[in-house]
Amino acid sequence: MIIAITALKGGVGKTTTAVHLAAYFQSLAPTLLIDSDKNRSALVWSKEDKLPFYVASQAGAPGLIKKFTHIIIDTPARPEPEELEDLAGGSDMLILPTTPNHLDLDTTVKAVELLRKLDANYKVLLTKVDSRTKNSRDAKSFLEEAKLPLFKTEIPLLVAFQRSPSRGVVVQDYPDRRAKIGWNRYKDVGKEISEIMA
Repeated sequence: MIIAITALKGGVGKTTTAVHLAAYFQSLAPTLLIDSDKNRSALVWSKEDKLPFYVASQAGAPGLIKKFTHIIIDTPARPEPEELEDLAGGSDMLILPTTPNHLDLDTTVKAVELLRKLDANYKVLLTKVDSRTKNSRDAKSFLEEAKLPLFKTEIPLLVAFQRSPSRGVVVQDYPDRRAKIGWNRYKDVGKEISEIMA
């Protein structure tokens, strides 16, 4: 299965989503995370060699792909329409993370408009959600009213997500009492993907 994580805007949790979904799918079968973002954030995250899956650059990935059951692609931020078309054609599913921020939601709607024209298989993932704020509740309502295909699971705003990259670990291995919540949410997203693709 090939899953691409993409967004027309940075700062929405794209790499965090790619890393944690790769960790989930690695628990099922060998998984490769391809870092095709210019910032190489996933590769930097993996430098400590503590992640449970293999991370490769886009240039280094072609010779490895056949060895893995699942491929997760951390795409470049703000892909061009042609790149989105390539991703749609070459992936089993596209995931669009977005925060409850108004500008992020607006950009996500624009991305969906492009993907609808491509007849792509995609779903929106609400990230950095603070359930105590009206902003987060309004964001979910906005996405539902816009009839965007939305994951049932939302990813919470947690300090552990911000700090786990510096230790080179996934959130479940970060020493914070709420870190397990974040990991369980990504596991739930992974289960939703598996059900969709079954």
